[in-house]
Amino acid sequence: MHTHHVTEQPAPPSSSDSTSPTGKGDSSARVVRYILGRLFAIAATVAVAAYIAVLIANMGGYVDEIRYAQIQERIVMRVGADEELMELPSERRAELVEAMVDRETTRRGLDQPFMIRSFRYLGNALTLNLGRSHDMTSDSGSRLVRLIILERLAPTLLLFATAELGLFGIAIFVALYLSRRYGSKLDRLFVALAPTSAAPSWFYGIFLILIFAALLGWLPFGGMVAAPAPANPLLYALSVMRHLLLPVAAIIISALFLAVYSWRTFFLIYSSEDYVELAKAKGLTSAAIERRYVLRPTLPTIITSFMLSIIGLWTGAIVLERVFNWPGIGTVTVEAINLYDTPVILGTVIVYAYLLGITVFVLDFVYALVDPRIKVGLGRNRS
Repeated sequence: MHTHHVTEQPAPPSSSDSTSPTGKGDSSARVVRYILGRLFAIAATVAVAAYIAVLIANMGGYVDEIRYAQIQERIVMRVGADEELMELPSERRAELVEAMVDRETTRRGLDQPFMIRSFRYLGNALTLNLGRSHDMTSDSGSRLVRLIILERLAPTLLLFATAELGLFGIAIFVALYLSRRYGSKLDRLFVALAPTSAAPSWFYGIFLILIFAALLGWLPFGGMVAAPAPANPLLYALSVMRHLLLPVAAIIISALFLAVYSWRTFFLIYSSEDYVELAKAKGLTSAAIERRYVLRPTLPTIITSFMLSIIGLWTGAIVLERVFNWPGIGTVTVEAINLYDTPVILGTVIVYAYLLGITVFVLDFVYALVDPRIKVGLGRNRS
């Protein structure tokens, strides 16, 4: 009796197989389209916000009319102070003044309709090509608006990146801790203090300055580093860290209690699900259950809440930096407003628009990474 051995042939790969070259190509194309779509949407939002800022800064063209009057006045005074031109007939001098005014207004583009000028201003604003400031100078002595703003960007990014990372880490840790001790005295304390997050960060900053800088003298106040600045890089970094403590603490305190209260509530809701009880019955450790079945499914909601809080923190950056005399974009904005320095004001508005746009763009991708139900470019999976 002969036995026939039948060898099963492997099935051909499906066209939807994600490991196939075609599948990888489709996935990469979706990612690229998603990135480009998000970039376009955020860029359009920034451009609209910048255009509104241009219109407000120019008061609908009224500032250009003031500039035209200033040009005319300056040229009249220059011609009047020139002894050689004074000998010319009045009609010739008037023609000369008119020609010089026309030449100057043409050079500055003021002879064009305001709508055309406004879009030219928009292009200059988006590239920070705003020329020279009226009264302000950078630390290096330059009056270029781009340099004035960019040299103050790093301190602002340092302050808020440190505060936001600290806020996220502390809030997650405390919220998980309180979710295990629901109803404890500490839990009730955080619930009671949640409404205090309605106060802005600079409000808490004033009290921190009074207590730890003025009264106790434990921490420095004002500036980013001690004066004179230490020559040793390590001592310089330590000085910056000491100056960071109070403003970072003010930012964290202003948002901590509400974040902990909200996130602790999410953890409590997910920890009461049936699959969590099943995981406990299987003998998984508490740490593994929290990491897999409580923290992971709540991360999308938490990141959304955190994104909104970050946007709120950016809106209060100007006053906070001024309170702590932090040499960032906020301080420059206040100084420019006090000096009516329109190019610098417009430049700081554009920089804040870029920062908000980048924040939303980055957090949008983080949201897609932590939520396994989302496919980039396709939305939620359809089963």
